[in-house]
Amino acid sequence: MSAPNPAYDLAAFRADLGAIATEDNPKLVKQKSRDFFWYSPVLKRQLDDVTADLVVTPKSEAEVVAAVAAAYRHGVPLTVRGAGTGNYGQAMPLSGGAILNLAEMTAVKAIGSGFVVAEAGAIIEAIDTATRAHSGQELRLHPSTYRSATIGGFIAGGSGGVGSVRWGGLRDHGNIIRARVVTCEATPRVLDLTGDDMHKVSHAYGTNGVITEVEMPLTAAYDWVDVLCGFDDYVTAARFGDALARQDGLLAKEIAVVAAPVPHDYFLRHQKFIRRDQSVAVLAIAPFAIGAFAAFAARMQAEILYRSDTASDEEKKGLPPAYELTWNHTTLRGLRVDPSITYLQTLYPAPDHLEKVATIAGIFGDEVPEHLEFVRFDGDVACFGLPIVRFSTEERLEEIIALYEANGCPVFNPHRYTLEEGGMKQTDAVQLAFKREADPKGLLNPGKMIAWEDPEFDFTSEKTYLFKGLRVAG
Repeated sequence: MSAPNPAYDLAAFRADLGAIATEDNPKLVKQKSRDFFWYSPVLKRQLDDVTADLVVTPKSEAEVVAAVAAAYRHGVPLTVRGAGTGNYGQAMPLSGGAILNLAEMTAVKAIGSGFVVAEAGAIIEAIDTATRAHSGQELRLHPSTYRSATIGGFIAGGSGGVGSVRWGGLRDHGNIIRARVVTCEATPRVLDLTGDDMHKVSHAYGTNGVITEVEMPLTAAYDWVDVLCGFDDYVTAARFGDALARQDGLLAKEIAVVAAPVPHDYFLRHQKFIRRDQSVAVLAIAPFAIGAFAAFAARMQAEILYRSDTASDEEKKGLPPAYELTWNHTTLRGLRVDPSITYLQTLYPAPDHLEKVATIAGIFGDEVPEHLEFVRFDGDVACFGLPIVRFSTEERLEEIIALYEANGCPVFNPHRYTLEEGGMKQTDAVQLAFKREADPKGLLNPGKMIAWEDPEFDFTSEKTYLFKGLRVAG
């Protein structure tokens, strides 16, 4: 355990928790104090020694309320954690204090036509298992860490994922129905946030409230068909992904395009299907649409390398699902092969996103092998980029980021741990105002919101918001 912090009385806080479970074993505390920040060599250098003093594991909302009230009384910083699968350092306790671990709050509380209610610590795959068994439904969106991520962590730290090509971003109106939130005050309040109020806490890194329960929309569940298509040229593959995303009758849940040689070099279980010089589209297609998809692929001269519905049991043995080749799992698989790489998160705004894709590919070549995720924005198709970066120096990394932005592609910098510099691109005034109301002592995940730490910070700059809904809410 780290040395006592004179800013707060940890012993008095712990005594005040009563029967709520705690852990102070230094190795276990450090383990629970870490997320996937190590994707970034910059964050690894900055955050590798960060640890809390204590892990607090409530088993109910009542225990969350009691723990937050005790933290308020004793001035103890609280960093809320789900499974710790975020990679911006969202769950890193910069000021020590306590990790509020919600991993024991896993109940799926209600399932109905088009909705599910679950506690924040419920694993996303477990929610889908329950909703499929109950009524043949599944969540609209999930991260590539589907099998380990919690639903509360997804809302607090995520932005989209598998399903975004059909349903848009996680924070688009309708993709979260309700969040139940505990405030950090002398007498904590329990609030049910809906509509525009959702923007107060979604993708806020737990800086202004503790999410204890969520209500999410559901859609029809399918046994999705995993498909890999090969292309001799990356830009051609990108055009294919864009065209497929616009086929409204072809239900696709995932469309990613990954430039050669990444698929061959990093997708080791699928390597037998892929030539090293092939760029690959990684897809999840509804089974009823697979025949029409095959005809579309033939017309687009896409080479189908693998289909899970026609592969033999021997071919499928040991293969991960297609979604674990996409989003941040692409980078994760690369890091297992070459720990020196890192990545970026970018946006190619419509309507000229394909031109931007070609321009960026021409600038960087193999120094930054490209990876696109096709998504819907306000009814149109665009794409995120999660390119692999063959890391050399922090200075060169900053040059690469500057070149992306100079060519009209905003970078949501995964080498920064604050909301403004990472996922948001600027401070959201709604979230800042809610923090002033719901966390007056600034105890929730301190150090992650620049405008709270530095009131002089200019959050009216002209940088791009990731989600237009925030401007509406503000």
